[in-house]
Amino acid sequence: MRAAKRYFLPLLACAFALHAAAAEPPKPNIIVILCDDLGRGDYSAFGTKDIRTPNVDRLCREGLTFDNFYANSCVCSPSRAALMSGCFPNRVGVGGMIREEDPDGNWGWLSPNAKLFPQLLKPAGCHSAIVGKWNLGINSPNTPTERGFDLFDGFLGDMMEDYWTHLRHGLNLMRHNRETVSPEGHATDIFTDWACRYLDERGKSKEPFFLYLAYNAPHDPIQPKPEWLAKVKAREPGISEKRAKLVALIEHLDDGVGKVLAKLDETGLAKNTLVLFSSDNGGVLGNEANNGPWRSGKTHMYEGGLRVPGVVRWPDHIAPGTHSNRIVLLMDVLPTAMEMAGLTPPAGLDGVSFLPTLRGEAQPEPVRDLYFMWREGGLAHQGASTEALRQGDWKLVRDNVFAPIELYNLKDDPQETTDLANKEKSTFRNLSLAMRRQVQRAGSVPWQPPEK
Repeated sequence: MRAAKRYFLPLLACAFALHAAAAEPPKPNIIVILCDDLGRGDYSAFGTKDIRTPNVDRLCREGLTFDNFYANSCVCSPSRAALMSGCFPNRVGVGGMIREEDPDGNWGWLSPNAKLFPQLLKPAGCHSAIVGKWNLGINSPNTPTERGFDLFDGFLGDMMEDYWTHLRHGLNLMRHNRETVSPEGHATDIFTDWACRYLDERGKSKEPFFLYLAYNAPHDPIQPKPEWLAKVKAREPGISEKRAKLVALIEHLDDGVGKVLAKLDETGLAKNTLVLFSSDNGGVLGNEANNGPWRSGKTHMYEGGLRVPGVVRWPDHIAPGTHSNRIVLLMDVLPTAMEMAGLTPPAGLDGVSFLPTLRGEAQPEPVRDLYFMWREGGLAHQGASTEALRQGDWKLVRDNVFAPIELYNLKDDPQETTDLANKEKSTFRNLSLAMRRQVQRAGSVPWQPPEK
């Protein structure tokens, strides 16, 4: 009898452990689709009449739209650094554009001390891949696979000069991990195909994954495929040539998003996969982008340069066709993903998880200063930073380094038409102090690579 117990009890414990493991739901997969310079109003579900984006619209219909979603900067590199680190970008060394191939034009360097998205998800057994634009360094130690990604299929630099040749300053920065590759075709198609190939592979695995799909559309140069441009012109009589090209480039991008969604359905991954769709900053007004009713666009600290699309779909967790007024920034995505994976976000992040909001639970707005900045060279900046800081409804704006700082109340004046700096002097002083403190916080972080 004792011998029977000796064998029976371990078997019973093993059975209970197997049952618990089987009962535990699998960890969700996460896909972040980040566009490049997509305006807040440049998708048809927003109500824009001259554009057709059925696949982004599908995400809106099946998920949650954030009506107050913000990039962390009005340009590429800082916003991407915030997404990857969960911090204000200057706190990880990326206050401006990273252009390591052009030392005179380089205004950021990703801190080696910053823990990034894939590194922080690794304890949950999460496989991670980036497909598309990186823009956080072209040299060691800041290439994607050195910073935690298991797979990199994409473009290291800030922007290719041609969607077909994929070159930047004559350099081929397209990579498979660390290997230089020379794919043929339009960059949007290439990135879509690579993402779908990755999803085919993930469909055969049981481990959770994180896919960062970073399109470079609709960034300059505005080069849509001819058949997409012809379709827009035939459908929209009277549309300007410039607007037609931008709309065609975006509609082609939307088609890529549709192929990714179809691949999730085909592989059976859709049900357990959260998909977030957004942009790194507002659209370029010179390209006739639509930033909705908000003032200005890319490279500016007004709302049109910072507000971006923000849509999240997660079947059986997010109520379809819903909206949230919660203020969410790109840096909030990382702590949200960590909580989804059952991990505790590390101390020191500036981002705040919005997981309860995704689940339809009440979640009060956190009391926090929202800081936006962009350091740049040239005669317009001289190496100084444009900045904005928001506390509640109040927003301080330094959009021109040589002009006075402005103050707006976004509740009463969402279009930022009336500068209250001289009228609301106490508020102006308080926000100015808070802005200076943000500069001080980041002062200990190097933002240039060390001299060799």
